[in-house]
Amino acid sequence: MSSQPAADMTPTPPDDEGTPVSVKIRERLAAARKRFHANDNIAEFIEPGELEKLLDEVEVKMQGVLDSLVINTQGDHNTNNTARRVAKMYLNEVFKGRYVAQPPITEFPNAEHLNELMIVGPLTVRSACSHHFCPVIGKIWIGVMPNEHTNVIGLSKYARLVDWIMGRPQIQEEAVVQLADLIMEKTQPDGLAIVMEASHFCMSWRGVRDNDSRMINSVMRGVFLKDSALRREFLSLIPGKN
Repeated sequence: MSSQPAADMTPTPPDDEGTPVSVKIRERLAAARKRFHANDNIAEFIEPGELEKLLDEVEVKMQGVLDSLVINTQGDHNTNNTARRVAKMYLNEVFKGRYVAQPPITEFPNAEHLNELMIVGPLTVRSACSHHFCPVIGKIWIGVMPNEHTNVIGLSKYARLVDWIMGRPQIQEEAVVQLADLIMEKTQPDGLAIVMEASHFCMSWRGVRDNDSRMINSVMRGVFLKDSALRREFLSLIPGKN
């Protein structure tokens, strides 16, 4: 009697065609035990083509928000395509720093052994607060005290790093620390000083509605912490801050 071939026991992979792309990304983050707070970058967990699918998903959810706000987007020509526009704004512009990889930064050795204070700024800050997603608009100044082993990066690269860090829902105090950590890692200077001044629309557009309020905070690392004269020099060279 002829024997029948054994049945293929290879498990069939589950069909996840109907699984929202946001769920797939979350599962990868959970499997890697990675945090995905509002101001975290998750680009390495997004596969090619998924950002476009995420855009479609956010559009659908945003349309639900508009429906719950009792806005007739079908009959109102002004809001007819608002859900798509808002989804594109969040993923491709305002919160882009969450979904794209760090911009490439070319580093050069400090061939001339530069060891004098360098200040970059003011650089424009465009962000949004994590609490209400209201705009945070301001300026930032960066002071670097290099040493002979410091990596030198171009001036425009500081602006790119600022844009990448600030292009996420942020709390100003945390944003400046994130930026300081990144620049310290990239350049390895003797000292780093950052001052940020910004207007928060969560105070001027809503809440107390104070249009003149500003928030100023700073981070000092290395010799800027130890040398008060250097710290004063940096602050005195910032226009309007001396």
